[in-house]
Amino acid sequence: MTVVLAGVGADSTNLGALAPLYDDGRFEYVPIPEKAHATDETATLGSWDLRASEGTAASLTNRITPQPIGDADRTVAGDELESWPLHRDPNFEALTYGEHRTSGYVSRLRALEPGDVVGFYAGLRRPDGDRAHRYLIGYMTVDRVDVVTPEMPQAEREAILEAHPENAHTKRASDGECYLGKPVVLIDGREPGGLFDRYPIQLSEYYVKSGNERAQYYLREEIANAWDVRAGGENMMYKPAYRCAVSSDAFRQQVGRCRERTADDAVIESA
Repeated sequence: MTVVLAGVGADSTNLGALAPLYDDGRFEYVPIPEKAHATDETATLGSWDLRASEGTAASLTNRITPQPIGDADRTVAGDELESWPLHRDPNFEALTYGEHRTSGYVSRLRALEPGDVVGFYAGLRRPDGDRAHRYLIGYMTVDRVDVVTPEMPQAEREAILEAHPENAHTKRASDGECYLGKPVVLIDGREPGGLFDRYPIQLSEYYVKSGNERAQYYLREEIANAWDVRAGGENMMYKPAYRCAVSSDAFRQQVGRCRERTADDAVIESA
């Protein structure tokens, strides 16, 4: 295994909106709001400047429900919305990423080795109302992978978390205890990698599959073939973790550079 594709970023389930994709190929990356206010992360919805238009992440919505599980009646709006912290994951500046989702994420990510790749995709929508899609927005080359589990002695958990100081899961941990007491994979990356400056790569298509009555989002056949997708399925409705057998070198060559991208960098052809 050399490449895992992970679904990240704010969307309608946590922010009430998708980040925009502009006509010139630029786009916004907006991390999800943090589940709880207790975190060492200083970036907030009100301080996260949009890259290609005026405003902040807070200007994309008027209210959030930070904990949809267990606290569904809690609504954050107004000044509290502006000051609500972000779960900056992945952190593209520090090249670090953490994950606790058990729907294929932890198992596939913990198997990565140095030199492998994590590619990140998010839902983006054009401001003129065109249909939203999933897009690859960046990637990082793996440098180090650690796993924190609830069964570990506290000192061991704390030591691992301290080795990943910029990771969002470290920032919201308390006394070595991770959110919800779940196993967490912590990945630090190295270059090449980063957030694309523009021209993300469309991964999804939307259509009515034979035998179904309603249209859904599916992984594009060109992507599945080019990156030799082996696990994750074809339905993209719920951000699956994709395991790909394409080599990390071939993947990096196909997706192109992160900075000074051209429209050609967004085109992926079947292998």
